[in-house]
Amino acid sequence: MASFAAAHHLLPASTFRSSPPLPNRPSISSLSYKPLSFSSSTTGFGQAGVAIEFKDRGSFVQTAAVRHLMGSLTRVEGLRFAVVVARFNEVVTRLLLEGALETFKRYSVKEEDIDVVWVPGSFEVGVVAERLGKSKKYQAILCIGAVIRGDTSHYDAVANSAASGVLSASLNSGVPCIFGVLTCEDMDQALNRAGGKSGNKGAEAALTAIEMASLFEHHLIQ
Repeated sequence: MASFAAAHHLLPASTFRSSPPLPNRPSISSLSYKPLSFSSSTTGFGQAGVAIEFKDRGSFVQTAAVRHLMGSLTRVEGLRFAVVVARFNEVVTRLLLEGALETFKRYSVKEEDIDVVWVPGSFEVGVVAERLGKSKKYQAILCIGAVIRGDTSHYDAVANSAASGVLSASLNSGVPCIFGVLTCEDMDQALNRAGGKSGNKGAEAALTAIEMASLFEHHLIQ
């Protein structure tokens, strides 16, 4: 502290004068703001250009165009779906399948555009989904199963394999494979999610399949 005081006495007073304001730098209070104006033009479902304009007193204008791509639940013409269903815990999976088929019908997917393939269990769902995806006959594959925890670690192995299998099927085939496999602690929990108080996860998965199929078909065709 003493050395700083000594240095202060040695320096001329002009050194400690405040610096002049920078030229041509408008203060924040001098800027004028124009309310943002949004304009959009739609060339297809979910495809919109949005222009945002910013202005200050210097008439500086900056615009940005952003496209938003989304799948449609109404543009289903020409879309075909496969549903892979595990027979194991069929009392649950059949309810999930019924929910999916009702949803497809509600959203105007034709019955002839849906193929249902049964497999022994959830473990086998992924490999069949991948084969169906690589056939290029379908725009989305819906995978349905039910894995319920038991007294051994078998549950964890099957649940993890089912999830990774469906993901690999999507990545390897390039076709959306929708995960509709329930992983539940007990049968009551499974039934609640197959049309009970928690809704029908098969119906929800069918909606996802329609939206993803539409997104790929109308916006992401390579």
